[in-house]
Amino acid sequence: MRRLWIVTFVAASLGCSSGSSDSARPTLTERQQDSILARSSIPGASAVGKAMRVADSTSAGIRRADTASP
Repeated sequence: MRRLWIVTFVAASLGCSSGSSDSARPTLTERQQDSILARSSIPGASAVGKAMRVADSTSAGIRRADTASP
């Protein structure tokens, strides 16, 4: 029981203190984060890359359809 309290306290402390250091670090866009994830060796990460390619293909098709309209 004591260990649970210690783990909870440490987790809460880390969660509360991480806000100040994040502002000094440049942030990545969601696409950059997804791209890094897609190249990782995490199981299922390749699905993220495939989803990005499908989304890009769909967006390109929509743009083509918009420009082809009279």
